[in-house]
Amino acid sequence: KCRTGPLDIVFVIDSSRSVRPFEFETMRRFMMDIIGNLDVGPNATRVGVIQYSSQVQNIFSLKTFFTRADMERAINSIIPLAQGTMTGLAIQYAMNVAFTTQEGARPLHKRIPRIAIIVTDGRPQDRVTEVATQARNAGIEIYAVGIQRADMNSLRAMASPPLEEHVFLVESFELIQQFAKQFQDKLCGVDMCVEREHGCQHSCVSTPGSFYCECNPGYRLNVDGKTCSPIDACADGRHGCQHHCVSVQGSYSCRCRPGYYLSHNKRSCTMIDYCSFGNHSCQHECVSIPNGHYCRCHSGFTLQPDSKSCRATDLCNGVDHGCEFKCVSTEGSYHCVCPEGQQLQADGKTCSKCGAGHVDLVMVIDGSKSVRPQNFELVKQFVNRIVDLLEVSPHGTRVGLVQYSSRVRTEFPLNKYHSADEIKKAVMDVEYMEKGTMTGLALKHMVEHSFSELEGARPLSHNIPRIGLVFTDGRSQDDISEWARRAKESGIVMFAVGVGKAVEEELRAIASEPVEQHFSYSADFTTMTHLVENFSLNICPEEGKGETEIRSPCECEALVQFQTNTVAILQSLTEKNILWARSLAQMTARLEDLEKQIANKK
Repeated sequence: KCRTGPLDIVFVIDSSRSVRPFEFETMRRFMMDIIGNLDVGPNATRVGVIQYSSQVQNIFSLKTFFTRADMERAINSIIPLAQGTMTGLAIQYAMNVAFTTQEGARPLHKRIPRIAIIVTDGRPQDRVTEVATQARNAGIEIYAVGIQRADMNSLRAMASPPLEEHVFLVESFELIQQFAKQFQDKLCGVDMCVEREHGCQHSCVSTPGSFYCECNPGYRLNVDGKTCSPIDACADGRHGCQHHCVSVQGSYSCRCRPGYYLSHNKRSCTMIDYCSFGNHSCQHECVSIPNGHYCRCHSGFTLQPDSKSCRATDLCNGVDHGCEFKCVSTEGSYHCVCPEGQQLQADGKTCSKCGAGHVDLVMVIDGSKSVRPQNFELVKQFVNRIVDLLEVSPHGTRVGLVQYSSRVRTEFPLNKYHSADEIKKAVMDVEYMEKGTMTGLALKHMVEHSFSELEGARPLSHNIPRIGLVFTDGRSQDDISEWARRAKESGIVMFAVGVGKAVEEELRAIASEPVEQHFSYSADFTTMTHLVENFSLNICPEEGKGETEIRSPCECEALVQFQTNTVAILQSLTEKNILWARSLAQMTARLEDLEKQIANKK
């Protein structure tokens, strides 16, 4: 047997018309004799056969058969083509097809020799020199075997160097079987791994006339071509291990840092939940960390020296509480308080001025044709003067605006804007509607839509006052009584403002009780701005009761301060008067004593 390492061998057989039938039979036996002495198999030597004349025919490829019996049956079934002698075409086919990995050739990096054995009896009818050079450059070792009439120059042009080892000329077909033994010795040669001191650390693989070293699985061959090093499967970074990668004989395994365990995917790591063991004794919360756990207290509590129990802390000194006046700590929490006479706002931090509450205010303005464009601008200024009095914010006072004429239009709902500046800009952008005066329709729209929670009115349960301010300059073209009554019955405090031809009877029907405090009238638009002073919306409701006229938050605050200062001054004066009276009485008594003493002396 040929004891060299695995080979990829392709027989390229000339079956042109010059090869007679009995001569072709000797070529069959030549191939089978050589195959019979090879160690064939998928991991040993692979064999393929092609025949050619004017065309090329693949008998079987390198991947077709892996036993000698199958190969011999295929060789015996070959029918010669009996045409021309296109040897160059056959070499081209061997290079481009027969020796490809798709046809069963092993990849070049495995260093398995690729050998083409060309057997021909005549001169090629095409060029072979150039294509043979290409085949040799592609890594194919070519043996050229000529019989009888073969052209020696063509054989030498096809074969690989050294030519004396790759070119053979046999005088007749009868002698080819005798030549097969000689050729086999050339092909197989000696086992170089046995005959030489190869120096391979792991394995030596013999090839015709040479050898190479291979490493065991899990190792790679070093640059010296002899020694082997373990393959670091972790080095390429594609292992996917979350923590550590450990190389093991060409493979790898993942490991986790202390305090973690390897997950089911054998790559990611999960921290051990030490708190789940149930022995932490933490009063509030247990927090797992690698290699252990620690106790944590709820917000407003401090961990005690035993590292387990918790005690409440003064949150007012430890957090940015944002209280406008004063922060009061409670166990585990805190709350804000305001000075006496002021109320805590909905944000839970700020205090109202002068004890004022917040409101949901919807202003309904007349945009009918009788108002005229220049006067409508004054109406918008009137609205913005009222906005200036309010503390507008999402948690404070909310403002909505409705304009009406023959129809009704919501200019912006209660939840649209959150600052006075935004509202004032939106008011100035409102466009004049013109046409009729449907005040009743506007009241209906206000009740059904403007004070709905959908448009930003806060729920009645919040006790936020709902105030409707209706502005009109003339008689309504529809009935107002029904929806004016419904507005007040639904809890809306109604104010009515009339200008010019406004009807007092209608204004009084709109206004809430007491009527005198909830409606105002001005003869013309140019003088109506003073009406703002008559409305104490969101302005000191306690101090504003009775006959006192309150004009602005600042005036209210000043009035309260004035009253406080006045009382203090009067008390001071009273105390001084009492002392002065006592001193005067003492002085009078002494004068009377002196008078008596003088009278007695006389």
